[in-house]
Amino acid sequence: MTMFTITKEVYFCYGHRLMNHAGKCRNLHGHSVKAAISVVQETLNEQGMVCDFADIRECVETYIDGHLDHNFLLHKDDPLIPALKANNERFCALDEHPTAEVLSKMIYLHLKESGFNVSQVVLWETASAYASYKEG
Repeated sequence: MTMFTITKEVYFCYGHRLMNHAGKCRNLHGHSVKAAISVVQETLNEQGMVCDFADIRECVETYIDGHLDHNFLLHKDDPLIPALKANNERFCALDEHPTAEVLSKMIYLHLKESGFNVSQVVLWETASAYASYKEG
């Protein structure tokens, strides 16, 4: 099967900690990340495109701005949550630990639910380390 693929990169920052991690990632820290979103189609639309890059950007940036960018991502059981609430600090409590793997899955599922034929989301947590999510 022949497929056309396009990839759009987006950038954002977040803070987190991994309570269940034995290393230094258990401490509060932050990341400036790049996410690469790949969308596939068997055929091109009437404009000769898989879809417009701007449509991907608009969809994913709205989601990222509302949930991830400049946000503190924590596991729902993190004992810091009451202090953050008491001080009106922005945070997002997740059912899973806020790893790069989980964030790539969150972005992927949002795009899929929004109607994009997303094939993969790759999230670079650092310049030399990334995680990805794809189905099947």
